[in-house]
Amino acid sequence: MTNGASSSTIGVGLLRPRRVCVIPQERPIIVTVDGPAGTGKSSVSRELARRLGLDFLDTGAMYRAATAIMLDRGLTIGQAEQLVALVMTADLHFDWNEDPPMILAWDKPIDHRIRDADVTEHVSPVSAIRELREHMVIKQRIIGHQHPRLVTEGRDQGSVVFPNAEVKFFLWATPEVRAVRRAEQLRAAGVAEVDVARLREEIEARDRSDSTRAVGPLVCPEDATRVDTTGLGFEEVVLRLEQEVRSRVLGT
Repeated sequence: MTNGASSSTIGVGLLRPRRVCVIPQERPIIVTVDGPAGTGKSSVSRELARRLGLDFLDTGAMYRAATAIMLDRGLTIGQAEQLVALVMTADLHFDWNEDPPMILAWDKPIDHRIRDADVTEHVSPVSAIRELREHMVIKQRIIGHQHPRLVTEGRDQGSVVFPNAEVKFFLWATPEVRAVRRAEQLRAAGVAEVDVARLREEIEARDRSDSTRAVGPLVCPEDATRVDTTGLGFEEVVLRLEQEVRSRVLGT
């Protein structure tokens, strides 16, 4: 470990003041960051976008918002057609004036709901609904068109949504480390009792579900740079990704 950071804190994402290396404004670029839960994708991608002067898209927030809608409207996984229709009417989109961008449903913020335990429990099967993924891919590509200078994170960004992205990353870490990171996040959020072993089981089950679903499975794109974050701190991961983008785009 370097920078005095614990490898388990990458998901917390403590941001450090740093000079922003802005990619020229006239230069469009899509950077995808894929990987399973607990690898620090969101916090790393957000900071990477800040340093490069790009916009940041958290696609997981979109699926979590859809899951929250399902739960709050009393629907079940078996009512996929009704759910997709409801999500379409909700017109999920982001308020880009916020940092990070705030997700809205029916023009009202829903970000306060999407990290709740029941949403986390159900988001994987909801994400596997074919019609919902097809709708989300369209929405995400529209965002990519509207924000052509973008760091976008998820599970299928480099493989499905933006297969021609200029730079692709795939973050990974062992289930044990990801479970510890998740436990630290929960404790930081005020959860007193945390079962790390159970968290690991849930992470492994999520990996199996995400990797084997028929539509948009979790895979490492062949042309992606794979980064194992198991023994790395937050700053180390961000710096590695930043250097790779700088090398490819700016030649530095």
